[in-house]
Amino acid sequence: MVTRPESADERPLSPYTGWTRQTWETLADSMLAAVRPYASPQGSLVDLPGPASRSGRWSDGLEGFARTFLLAGFRLARSGDEDPANLAEWYATGLDAGTDPSSPQRWPTFAECQQAKVEGASIAIALHETRRWIWDRLDDAVRQRIVAWLAGILDDPIWDNNWTWFQAIMEAFLRSVGGPWRAEDIDRTLDRTESWYVGGGWYSDGTRGSDGPRNFDYYCGWAMQFYPLWYCRISGADADDELLTRYRDRLTRYLADARYLIAADGAPLIQGRSLTYRFAMLAPFWTGAVFDATPLRPGATRRLASGVVRHFVTEGCFDSADLLPLGWHREFPAMRQPYSGPGSPYWASKAFAGLVLPADHPVWTAREEALPIESADIQLTLPAPGWLVSGTVADGIVRVAAHGPDHASLNGLSLDQPEYARHGYATHAAPEVEHANPVDSHIALLTQDGRASHRRPVSPLRLDGRIGVSRSRAHWLVGPPSVPWETDGQEDWTTGPLLTTATVLRGPWEVRLARVDAAPDTVADPLPTQDGPLRLRIGGWAIADTEPPGTQVAGATATVDRADGLTSTVSDLRGLTSAGCSRSRERNPLGRHSATPWAGTDEPVTFGRIYAALVVLSGVPTEDGVRLTVAGDLVTVHWPDDEQDQLTLPGPGTPVG
Repeated sequence: MVTRPESADERPLSPYTGWTRQTWETLADSMLAAVRPYASPQGSLVDLPGPASRSGRWSDGLEGFARTFLLAGFRLARSGDEDPANLAEWYATGLDAGTDPSSPQRWPTFAECQQAKVEGASIAIALHETRRWIWDRLDDAVRQRIVAWLAGILDDPIWDNNWTWFQAIMEAFLRSVGGPWRAEDIDRTLDRTESWYVGGGWYSDGTRGSDGPRNFDYYCGWAMQFYPLWYCRISGADADDELLTRYRDRLTRYLADARYLIAADGAPLIQGRSLTYRFAMLAPFWTGAVFDATPLRPGATRRLASGVVRHFVTEGCFDSADLLPLGWHREFPAMRQPYSGPGSPYWASKAFAGLVLPADHPVWTAREEALPIESADIQLTLPAPGWLVSGTVADGIVRVAAHGPDHASLNGLSLDQPEYARHGYATHAAPEVEHANPVDSHIALLTQDGRASHRRPVSPLRLDGRIGVSRSRAHWLVGPPSVPWETDGQEDWTTGPLLTTATVLRGPWEVRLARVDAAPDTVADPLPTQDGPLRLRIGGWAIADTEPPGTQVAGATATVDRADGLTSTVSDLRGLTSAGCSRSRERNPLGRHSATPWAGTDEPVTFGRIYAALVVLSGVPTEDGVRLTVAGDLVTVHWPDDEQDQLTLPGPGTPVG
């Protein structure tokens, strides 16, 4: 996979990655060739190896076709008269069989399979980008069948989130070829999108009923910033000029922040759902280049995009058959979600959207430029998702402290899903796949038998500068968790006190603070008597590797490290008296073995007391000397260079400051 040596004239153009447009085309061709042996006789269903999604193998076969067709669409868009792999004819044959109601290889309709709506949007974009190659050359009968299959979206309800854009994309294509469409469907999509926009370039992916916009994660940019502009592209003259301006402006603003969430080695932030799509997170960056909606210079866009995909290729994301399995760097089935099937990872095809730009476009011809984190440390506040961001040029790592909305309703209690509920996310540390008893980047109250409290839903209280504060009602699972993701609110819970947590983030250092207070409805003990008193545990970053990481514990300090120098440390700053390291196997997408340092209390927590730990994730040795002073509710953090940060961490009823 991408083994072609770099030529002597490529390095001057791409001094950081060595990648050029030809490298991208070679990779696309290799990916497309690798899936063909798994196709049905006429190619309409691509049945890749791996566990089936909840939608079943039939749906998964359509997914394998549609998502690789999207890649083929981008690959053919600017290929001139060259199609050496015969992509156009191969996918045209699949379109013929897939839309033939009498074919044993036909696709499920939207009424038969909800997931088909997702794939229909990819098919529509690919058809648009390959009009002269495929649509214009199809028999009229085949075109009519494709229109009939896509038109099924007019008669079926759509989820009130990013899925509404799948409908708009398909209807925009139908309109462009004289097929049926409904103005009210498109108007609904545009109106709902406006209701989800919260400023700063960010959208919530739908809402949580009366709770409003709480659906923020890294995935938002891969969908909500991608489809609106592609809708405008497909619609052409039928799109309102004001829409194009609006969506371009918002994407430009979004990318002004998103560019800081990528490490120097190309590793993206590991947070949110659908991570098995891997480099699909490049969709908004290439969309920015295609629509002139980016603050990045052309060479910076290509360096960022090439760096990300090169990172995954180097880390072994393709298996021995050159397929993209479910996982991150490697195959990691534990990362899959109920809707994930063997073809799901091929939404990574979105990362190739830049191929619709001609070879002489500046994004392909300009010299690569450094990533922001290669030039200076990063300190950033993202109000919409409630994130503090810190990147360090010394090791190229980006860290995020999360104190914002977490995809959970405020009107109920939820399971702490790893992709949303952790206090921290990073480019070099992944959340452990642990739902019942989380440790990594988690602040928990522990029962006598060691059960950890859960955090969701999170109520944000403060986010400015280097400081983030949030509060939640501690709650514990009664019995094992149900299947996560789609069953929030169906577990049985025991509720406890209020847990207010705070972060002061600077460089590789993070001061994590916690305060426990009685909940308003607590009459006596915060838990039933049989569960006993509560202890506090503050977990650090999980470190993963192919071999077990090293661990050290000394007093109330615990450290995990690996051979390349990546180190995670947790040490007491106030009130923590013990420490340890929690080891895991096959629970981390970055390595088969992982370990997490933690520090905690030996005695029951005291209501109203402020506890604190210093949490460090670094790839280079860090300076000691972070101190804490507390006067009542006022906390002062003293940094090694004598700078200070202050915050108040009061109990409920008093504003945080």
